[in-house]
Amino acid sequence: MMTEQLDEARDLVLERWIAASPEALYRCWTESELLMRWFAPRPWRTLSAELDVRVGGASLVVMGGPNGEQIPCPGIYLALEPGRRIVSTDAYERAWQPAARPFMTLILSFTPEGEGTRYRAWVRHWSEADRKEHEAMGFHSGWGQCTDQLAELAATL
Repeated sequence: MMTEQLDEARDLVLERWIAASPEALYRCWTESELLMRWFAPRPWRTLSAELDVRVGGASLVVMGGPNGEQIPCPGIYLALEPGRRIVSTDAYERAWQPAARPFMTLILSFTPEGEGTRYRAWVRHWSEADRKEHEAMGFHSGWGQCTDQLAELAATL
């Protein structure tokens, strides 16, 4: 687990208790068919999800907007602990090719707590300006809605 301190200038965190197992939540993040069902905040949807779930493996998730917009979300897995933790970054795209504009590193943790899981999405941005941009894009509302959708799906597994 991460023992680093939160950097309020660059980090955003969403944390919730979810009535599902850590393993179910991990599956929702690492299985394309499941991820496509919850990843985008409505009315957006997930158009595709290519996931090579291994350290160094690439991912490409494409979200589609209600007006035909498309947002590709490429990344690389940095650390994986099945059922417990996922660390990924958009600093690289496929095959360790640097991204044109790195934005964030995502640290997900799934900690058993009672009959459910303490879910934490810790987003570390490259700069304070990136963090502010992510907040302005609707980090708390968008990621919150997606987490609701994730929780609903994970509870059925």
